[in-house]
Amino acid sequence: MAFSELLERAGGIGRFHVLQTVTILFVIILLPSHMLLENFSAAVPNHRCRAPLLDNSTAQASVPGALGPEALLEVSIPPSPDQRPHRCLRFRHPQWQLLGPNASATNWSEAATEPCMDGWVYDRSTFTSTTVTEWDLVCSSQALKPMAQSIYLAGVLVGYAVWGLLSSRLGRKLILSWCCLQVAVASTGVSFAPNFLVYCGLRFVSAVAVAGISLVSSVLLVEWTTTGRRAVTMAVQGCCYSTGQMTTAGLAFALRDWRSLQMAVSVPYFACFLASWWLPESARWLIITGKPDQGLRELRKVARINGHKEAKKTLTIEVLASSMEEELATAKTQQSVLDLFRVPVLRWRTYSLLVVSFVQFMSYYGLVLDLQSLGRDIFLLQVLFGAVDFVGRFFVPLGLRCFGRRKAIASALFLSGVSILANVLVPEDLQTLRVAFAVLGKGGFAINFTCYSVYLSEVFPTSLRVTANGLLHSVGRAGAVLGPLIRLTGQTLPLLPSLIYGILPITSGFIVLLFLPETQGLPLPDTIQDMENQWKTEAQGREVTSSRSHRSGPAWGHRREVVITESTWL
Repeated sequence: MAFSELLERAGGIGRFHVLQTVTILFVIILLPSHMLLENFSAAVPNHRCRAPLLDNSTAQASVPGALGPEALLEVSIPPSPDQRPHRCLRFRHPQWQLLGPNASATNWSEAATEPCMDGWVYDRSTFTSTTVTEWDLVCSSQALKPMAQSIYLAGVLVGYAVWGLLSSRLGRKLILSWCCLQVAVASTGVSFAPNFLVYCGLRFVSAVAVAGISLVSSVLLVEWTTTGRRAVTMAVQGCCYSTGQMTTAGLAFALRDWRSLQMAVSVPYFACFLASWWLPESARWLIITGKPDQGLRELRKVARINGHKEAKKTLTIEVLASSMEEELATAKTQQSVLDLFRVPVLRWRTYSLLVVSFVQFMSYYGLVLDLQSLGRDIFLLQVLFGAVDFVGRFFVPLGLRCFGRRKAIASALFLSGVSILANVLVPEDLQTLRVAFAVLGKGGFAINFTCYSVYLSEVFPTSLRVTANGLLHSVGRAGAVLGPLIRLTGQTLPLLPSLIYGILPITSGFIVLLFLPETQGLPLPDTIQDMENQWKTEAQGREVTSSRSHRSGPAWGHRREVVITESTWL
């Protein structure tokens, strides 16, 4: 935990921290666009079967009399249960009797129908082109849309597992730069995909890299941030994600062709790749992995950016060795993901967070990747989602200061779950109320994810932090893969998806309260021993506090209260 002292010697929060934060925010602002793009690029427009009388000028010329489009539609396409033209069926032969004055449902109910043998006609008033209209992902092929979403999320799952391990061995900066280049190349390639199979493959490759950017950028920010600014820094990062969601809606509103939209969110990552090269490697990681000389160079680089010219005298290898003697000794011991389950103090944390990660990602992506079921104006709905995200994340530091990590996460999960369940009771014709509950649920998830990112950086030691985050996010993304697929059960049991999305977050909120420790105000643990010392000290503090319930708190309580005040100062 002595690295915090070294960081203060390098200038603490100064010019470097501002430049690093701006660079990383530039890298991540379009990440939500890649995650949520298919709300727009794969939107399902109104459609009907292509019919000769309606869509073939030669066939229309053979029709006797002057019949308008509405009459031709009536004799060619049967009505659906909501009395609109059926999306997936057409009459095998024109039903002229339906134009009679005494026509009724019985006139066509026994008429022969058939699937759309000649393709579909799409309403292009909102989007000129989507992947759905490009490859006819409707009717018998409608399951391919959520399947494509799940393939993308499976790529994110793989990415968190792969980059979590590689960044622990190769470093944070190298992985971040490579992932920016991979997103730029693969996502730009998606714009030129000739068929649905190539489209899904390139989206998968892009998703693997998106996961790396999301994972490594957060860890790099946290490991270069002092304890006092950690929550604020992560809240700013969360607000950037929210801004990215609103940006997605704006881009989709301006670019109604899916290929143009895909290109717009992909090409900027070539610039992100170039911008990422100036970032220093994590000195924490370098020291913990037995590279103190390189870690010292990065610390001096940061001090130089911060304008601390005396750092050459105050930051020496002797000072670093004496300050982080325990951490350097630990660096000689190889640690792996198995330590998360082998060490008792880590075991329950890991098991509990695995469940929480799986549940929250499953419910979140089940909600946000199906905007068309929540409201008619998906552009406005996406902006509202981004806006409530921004507001929720902005107040996260205040919530963490007032309630602590555990209560803030649990409360946000309760809010999301209750909002989703409340939407089950709202009729579909009350669109405003449904949108309000959906936005409230989305806001709960936004608060939860920001608190969760702060908590994950504090609950695991530096030697295992990225490995643990990679594992937890991989399991969470497994839940995300399942999220869109659960919607398919709604075809037979309409209420089942919402019940699953609502009940499970509430359950995981109780897991957070019952099985996880509070980390508010504590420095980042660099080793497993640091973490065990924190746990023992907190346990002793609880015992002393309970024995002095009518007297002033113990010295530990005073020290911790001071640290909490500093760590949440805005």
